[in-house]
Amino acid sequence: MTVHIALLRAVNLGSHKKVAMSDLRAMVTDLGFDNVQTLLQSGNVVFESSVTGANLEKLLEDEALKTLGLDTDFIVRTAKQWGAIIAKNPFPKQARTDPGHVVLLACKTAPGTSVKVTGAKREVVKVAGKDVYIVYPDGIGTSRLKVHTVGTGRNWNTVLKLAAAAKK
Repeated sequence: MTVHIALLRAVNLGSHKKVAMSDLRAMVTDLGFDNVQTLLQSGNVVFESSVTGANLEKLLEDEALKTLGLDTDFIVRTAKQWGAIIAKNPFPKQARTDPGHVVLLACKTAPGTSVKVTGAKREVVKVAGKDVYIVYPDGIGTSRLKVHTVGTGRNWNTVLKLAAAAKK
């Protein structure tokens, strides 16, 4: 069994796509996955499964729609991939000193060079495969990030909490 981290896209944002973490845990457990745990209210699930990759994302998306009435994307990485994401962070200083302003955008497919930021002036963006690292020194509020693929963002504090949960 492989430890996976699943991120749900755009859930529990105000009244948008509400889902209780207890319902999400139950859904993933009912699929037969082991050691299921959720983290925070933003749609993060850590679990063990022998199913992997795009097949796992599709299975979770289909089941969420069927059992929870939740139409959203799941972006899944293995714990090993998550460790590599942390190791590859091109902004280690900012991650240590201001982790709330460092964001990982985990994408379903590699965005390539299609990432563009408009709005705020001092943002820095680096793409590594299917992941986009962003530093928002002035906050995320005025930024308009354009990525031509499906993805979901987590600040660096959450990235590290998910890594710790995947090691338990």
